[in-house]
Amino acid sequence: MADLNGKFFWYELMTSDPQGALAFYGDVLGWTAQPFGGERTDDPYHVVSGSAGPLGGIMAIPAEAKDCGLSPWWGGYIGSPDVDADAARLTEAGAKVMRSPEDIPGVGRFAVLNDPGGATFMLLKGNSPDGMEPAPPMAQGHVGWHELYSGDFDRDLAFYTGQFGWSTGEAMDMGPMGTYQLVSQTGGADFQNMDGGIMPRPNEVPVPVWLFYFVVGDIDAAVEKVKAGGGQVLNGPMEVPGGGWIIQATDPQGAMFALVGSRGAA
Repeated sequence: MADLNGKFFWYELMTSDPQGALAFYGDVLGWTAQPFGGERTDDPYHVVSGSAGPLGGIMAIPAEAKDCGLSPWWGGYIGSPDVDADAARLTEAGAKVMRSPEDIPGVGRFAVLNDPGGATFMLLKGNSPDGMEPAPPMAQGHVGWHELYSGDFDRDLAFYTGQFGWSTGEAMDMGPMGTYQLVSQTGGADFQNMDGGIMPRPNEVPVPVWLFYFVVGDIDAAVEKVKAGGGQVLNGPMEVPGGGWIIQATDPQGAMFALVGSRGAA
């Protein structure tokens, strides 16, 4: 079983319209969904699956979060062997605990933190000792790239590499936008092992945030589905190193997400 500690492995959308989001992403990404544990409540947690199995969940924004002004948002969970100990350790390294460790019945123990620059991430230790296998690289519907729009580039880079053991690859000069630092959660240094990047937050992005790139086949076909479903393309399609094409977008409820795919793919 794969070691998921220190790596993003589960992705969660909190939204104002779960059913609308399920329909939108189902069309754009081909996801299937089912209520967690067979729940039949009026407001279930839906587990979504891509081509290689479950990858995340979609839920309504909790009342307490809505009262605090939370807008629709994609978040990511990083695997933890001990959520309480990791929350304390990461706080000493410059993170801030936004929600103290607590149990999710039938799932595991989690906490919500901000990194030194202010971007939010979650820690999770599942109840099951078996864990889950990560999807193969670039599996359809799964996350193929993780991108941090950092509020403090130097501190955040040191934080993720130092605290989670991520490795670094090429640092690309983007001119006035600063440096785009390739990172790998799995420790490899060559380009094939890179699965994310850290860059200074662009002016047009209002707050530091993690952006997750979901894999599609043909990027142009996906763009048309995003538009037809009520989403908005913010940037792209744009070619990136390695031959892929990307877009950044918002879904109909306003949550920011991204896609990566090919041109002319089936």
